[in-house]
Amino acid sequence: MTLPILVIGEALIDIVHPQSGPVREHAGGSPANVAITLARLGQSAQLFSWIGADAHGDILTEHLSDSGVVLVPGSQDAPRTSTALARLDATGAAQYEFEIEWQLPHTDIAEPLAAVHIGSIAAVLEPGASSVAEIVRARRADVIITYDPNMRPDLMGEPQDVRARVEELVALSDVVKVSDEDLEWLFPGEDLVAIAKRWQALGPALVIITRGGSGAVGISAAHQVEVSAPPVTVADTVGAGDSFMGALINYLACNNLLSAQHRPALQDLDSATIQALLEHAAQVAAITVSRPGANPPWLHEIAD
Repeated sequence: MTLPILVIGEALIDIVHPQSGPVREHAGGSPANVAITLARLGQSAQLFSWIGADAHGDILTEHLSDSGVVLVPGSQDAPRTSTALARLDATGAAQYEFEIEWQLPHTDIAEPLAAVHIGSIAAVLEPGASSVAEIVRARRADVIITYDPNMRPDLMGEPQDVRARVEELVALSDVVKVSDEDLEWLFPGEDLVAIAKRWQALGPALVIITRGGSGAVGISAAHQVEVSAPPVTVADTVGAGDSFMGALINYLACNNLLSAQHRPALQDLDSATIQALLEHAAQVAAITVSRPGANPPWLHEIAD
C-alpha cells in the first residue's frame, strides 16, 4: 500500500481585480497547489489546512476534492476562509492584500506517512507556524521532509524578520526547493548557488533553485546539476513553482526515495538521478505554465 504524503499549509481564495473586466475568484494557496499536483500525478495526497465553512471554503473543498486531495479532519474548522486580494496594474503585475488567519487544530497526525511537505505563508505566520515546526520535528524520524519557502514579502515583512525561521526549517528538511526570486529577496546581492550550498550543508540531501524559464539547478553534497526549462508558450506562471515542487516529491515517491529508511539513498543520489528528477519537475511545470491559472497536469498528460 502506498503511504500518503501530507502537505501542511494554506488554502485560500485569490480575488483578482484586473484593470478592466470582472473580478475573478480562484482557489489558491501554494501548499494546496502542491497537494493537487501530487494527487493528479497519482499520489495519495492529504492536506492539513485551515478553511472556513463558508462559500469560499466550499469552493476550495470542491476544488481539492475534484483532484483527489483528502482534507485532514479539523481543516475546515476556521471561522472564515482566508483570501488574497490581487490588484493588477496595466502590465498585469499584482499588488496583494492578504486577509489570512493561519493556525492548526489540535489533530493527532500519528498515521504512517511517506513524507511531509511544508512551505510558504504557513511556515512562518503565527500561531500556526509553530505548530507546523512541531509536527516536522515530531515526524522527521520516520518521514522525509520537503520544504519550499515560497516567500510572500507583502505579508512576511522584511527579510531579516524571517531568515532565522526559514533556515531552521531548511535544517530540518531533506529536500528544499527555492526560487531565485525568493533567494534574492532573502539575501540581496549574494551569490545564489553559494546560498544553496550553505543551505545544503545545514542538513538537506538536496537544495534546488528554480530559475523560471532559465531552468533549475540541484545542489547535493557531491553534485551540482543544471537543467534547462522545456520550450513552451507561456499562458501565465501561476502555480508553476508549486507544480515543480509537487513533481519533485512525485519523482521521489515513484523511485522509492520517500520515508526515513531511504534517507541514506536520498543523500547519495548520483548526478544522473538528480538530472532526471529535475527534468521531470521541469516538464510538469512547463505544462502548468502553458495554460492559465494553477492547473497542473494529470498523470496521463505526462509524456513517457
